Amino acid sequence: MFETDRLILRAFREPDRAPWADMNADPEVMAHFPATLSRAEADGVIDRVNGKIAATGVGFWALERKADGCFLGFAGLNRIAHENLPIYGQWEVGWRLARHAWGQGYASEAGAFALDHGFGAMRLQRILAYTARTNSPSERVMQRLGMVRRADMDFEHPAVPEGSPVRPHIVYVKTI
Repeated sequence: MFETDRLILRAFREPDRAPWADMNADPEVMAHFPATLSRAEADGVIDRVNGKIAATGVGFWALERKADGCFLGFAGLNRIAHENLPIYGQWEVGWRLARHAWGQGYASEAGAFALDHGFGAMRLQRILAYTARTNSPSERVMQRLGMVRRADMDFEHPAVPEGSPVRPHIVYVKTI
């Protein structure tokens, strides 16, 4: 478990499952993904994320607001496991927040912590962030985090159907 000024970053707990599932079933939250997630799919994400955290101490941690314990979403670091991606095997910083948590700086705060942890405790030299080209809110967070656009690394996501507006992905990079 880690803390920032306003957030607790930790493994997911059982009470997080319902708000996480609701968040991933929200068409606005998932607008830059191919589809919303079913409850079983959302639970599967939690199980995979918690497995990575248990094995390595890092992953996409659940975000809890310190002030009231409210579940906000997730953010953190992840080693990219999609073998068909040109950025396979590299470390990424990422986030996904519930609509009620948007526009309050939580993604930037958690992302900054994750970058500091990656460059500090993990001694990483480079961390990426990627998203659908349509996802300008996440792109703005990447910019606020001091990440640099690498258009030469952009790609078409092979898991997204051809012709989908969320198939083209952009890449940002931060190095120490």
